[in-house]
Amino acid sequence: MTDEKKTAAEANDPGRAEEQKLAPDSGKPANDAGALEAQVGDLTDRLLRAHAEMDNLRKRTERDKTDIAKYAISKFAREILAIGDNLQRAIAAVPPGAAEADPALKSLIDGVAMTEREFLNVLARNGVQRIDSEGEPFDPHRHQAMTEVHDPNVAAGTVVQVFQPGYIIEDRVLRPAMVVVAKGGAKKAKEEDAAAPPAKAANDDTPGGEGDANHNP
Repeated sequence: MTDEKKTAAEANDPGRAEEQKLAPDSGKPANDAGALEAQVGDLTDRLLRAHAEMDNLRKRTERDKTDIAKYAISKFAREILAIGDNLQRAIAAVPPGAAEADPALKSLIDGVAMTEREFLNVLARNGVQRIDSEGEPFDPHRHQAMTEVHDPNVAAGTVVQVFQPGYIIEDRVLRPAMVVVAKGGAKKAKEEDAAAPPAKAANDDTPGGEGDANHNP
């Protein structure tokens, strides 16, 4: 009977019936707001991650582009280093004083030396430099030790001879230098210092000083 009265009342007042249909449940607004906030937070996090990934991709692309511009000729430069090696060997093969005794030989050696200088200039204009190794401390990143020699006149680990020069392109090693490294110099100096007799005290002027007199009967 009650349902019949409610139905009759709704039939008599259609506006009220429509409001009741549109009125949401009292618990739904809070739940919907929480879900929306979680959704916004998730979308914001995804957006920030995507932005960070795009920024990293841009930086990697710029770095790769810079590296390509710097090191594009690395393979070609490594191949032509043998030309410089041969020019240097040709100059070193002439005995000392032979060029001065033979004008034709001197002209030839001068021409080879000029060719070598121009060769190095061309390399330098393209970012390739010869490594100055002789007299420098041994650097495993730039030098390849072929042998060691005992030389007490220089500190241990010093490059005393270069078999083959090394080269760098920009900040990378194109080819390490083949070198001879000294050993024993600094170590020998330390041993001599350790073997030296200790210095006498400032007030100990004679072997038979006052200290000895106190111990003698």
